[in-house]
Amino acid sequence: MRPWSIAGLREEAAAQVHRWSLWTPVAFGLGCAGYFQLRIEPPLLPLLALAILTAALAALAARWGRSRALFIALSLIAFASAGFLAAKVRTLAVAAPVAPSSGRPLEVEGWVVDVVSPGATGGRLLIAPVSIAGVAPRDVPRRLRASVKPDALFGPGSAIRFTGLLNPPPAPASPGAYDFARDAFHQQIGGSALVLTPPTTIALPRPPWRFRLLMAVNAARWSLARRIVADMPAPEGGIAAAMTTGHEAWISREETDVMRDSGLAHILSISGLHMAIVGGFVFFAARLLIAAWPWAALRVSGKKVAAGAAMTAILVYLVISGWPPPAQRSAITAGIAFLAVLLDRRALSLHALATAALVVMALQPEAVVQPGFQMSFAATAALLALAESWPRGIREIKAPLWILAIQRTTGWLWAAVAASFVASAATTPFAVQHFNRVTLYGLPANLAVEPLSSFVVMPALALGAVAEAVGLPSPFLDLAGWGLNALDAVARFFAAAPRAVAIVASAPNETLAVSFVGLLFICLWRGKLRWLGLPVFLTAMLWPRSAPPAVWVAGGGANAALSMDGKALMIRPRGQAFAADVWARRRGLTLLDPQSPDREAYIRCTRDVCETLPAAPVRLAIWQRLIRPSPGDLSAMCGAADIVILRTGEASLPACSGKLVLGQAALARGGPAEISRAPEGWRVVWTQPIRGQRPWTALSDSDE
Repeated sequence: MRPWSIAGLREEAAAQVHRWSLWTPVAFGLGCAGYFQLRIEPPLLPLLALAILTAALAALAARWGRSRALFIALSLIAFASAGFLAAKVRTLAVAAPVAPSSGRPLEVEGWVVDVVSPGATGGRLLIAPVSIAGVAPRDVPRRLRASVKPDALFGPGSAIRFTGLLNPPPAPASPGAYDFARDAFHQQIGGSALVLTPPTTIALPRPPWRFRLLMAVNAARWSLARRIVADMPAPEGGIAAAMTTGHEAWISREETDVMRDSGLAHILSISGLHMAIVGGFVFFAARLLIAAWPWAALRVSGKKVAAGAAMTAILVYLVISGWPPPAQRSAITAGIAFLAVLLDRRALSLHALATAALVVMALQPEAVVQPGFQMSFAATAALLALAESWPRGIREIKAPLWILAIQRTTGWLWAAVAASFVASAATTPFAVQHFNRVTLYGLPANLAVEPLSSFVVMPALALGAVAEAVGLPSPFLDLAGWGLNALDAVARFFAAAPRAVAIVASAPNETLAVSFVGLLFICLWRGKLRWLGLPVFLTAMLWPRSAPPAVWVAGGGANAALSMDGKALMIRPRGQAFAADVWARRRGLTLLDPQSPDREAYIRCTRDVCETLPAAPVRLAIWQRLIRPSPGDLSAMCGAADIVILRTGEASLPACSGKLVLGQAALARGGPAEISRAPEGWRVVWTQPIRGQRPWTALSDSDE
């Protein structure tokens, strides 16, 4: 029967009746995403009323309705409404004070909660401030990220005092770019602090026992990471510490670039891969031990005992890793899979994944707009759909051993290639949209290191970390170091290959949601019509990219960049470098080195002003200083440039008439901006109007 005939359509539609529950997390997630796309914060009561109403209608349709399709439609609408409500409730639950933009050094006293991933300026500490000079106690943020010099990394549990510049979480780098301030808000991180004086230890009142327990666990993690690094050579020790405890303080920028350019950067951050390997290793090891012990094998269910041991191992690994949000989501997913084993259900199925997705989004609705969640569940859904449709070969009853070995090896290789290809393809639109990088050799690189990481590195690290934690010598760290050395060699080989990385501009953000729905249709629909979702899935990849804007302006006018011939050139040699790189990649541009000699042909800077030279495509000038320009300076800038950016002050001179002048007030109100040529002159697109007025949209021009 042809699938495109009326009868074929009816047959395939009937086959989906028992799979409609797989779409409930999709509806819930769309409701969560809809909340985060709003530009005005919605009130709670209408959302609560809508969720109750839609749930009641779905219940009535289930009880008295005669149409199965109506019940399914109303149920999905109810789940979408519940997702919208859950996101709102979560926002209310995590609301906390935000750090003021101090503009002057402030004295901060607080506890070191953890050592977090280093930033562009060095190491970073997660601080729980107790007091901030000049800030009322009720306005003190719950958490701050403090940037310190590498030699000032105090361990968790330390009570310290320092003087630093405070800022709220930074705004997106450009209009429509990823909003890191939203993530900080939901983690109750109220801002950043640039530490200006060496921190000193002090005495503070004894904190609550739960907070002491948190710091004690983090102190144990930090101590374990330091011992691993001390017992292993670089860079293997830094990678091992990151894979075990989540601490990336010992990974160099060069090593990060190598892993990223080879497509293996996911190995450095604890995510679903690590949880799956640890859980799977413990599961199979426990099952093997029980099977090898006849007394236990006859009396207990080896499969269920192994599932319980795997769940325990995942929980321990979650604690050791510092329970970052990606690890939490991965632990929930893996935990539900092993719980299914305990309940005599199929562990690896789309229904188990749907349950895990619902649990994760109910606890963390903000996950739906985070790259880690999107890529993790996209890859997992694609792999489970592949497993569901993978042809089952006929098992030979009697065949020579060498034939069976060839068959098993060939089947394993085909499955490994197919799994890696499907997972890479499923995550490519998200990698392009969020990171603007396509690693051309990511597939062979991952195929090369998959057996190494799954069967050598992670099991050896797990056993080595246990031995290290109890103070025992362990040969497993040596084995892990050998594996990591081989992994590093593979990463360097592929990173150095010709055209290893391609920079691709982002499509409009709406296209990513369309691609996600297309991917889910391919994975969840049963039948040949699933391939109608393929062109929908490719939307984000195939959507035409617009020409990059002529100029990018950083928050507060602290810097700007020009786009020219596929490259981006910063006007000022320092300041907002991270934001400039994010903007450049988002527009498909390569950011030139600020120290490049080519810069001198386009830009000239004095103590007061940076301005472009005639060879530059745009005549632009930036007032660098934090004091207002004199009328003479302002007149000279307006006479030499078409675009004038003033970090302080405004322009009201006749010489500035007809010029685009971005003054201090407009920059403070609009945030980062993009300037494009238009028939009527210059067109400015600001970041803040796109963000709207939400609890996390306080502006900051800090550059982390």
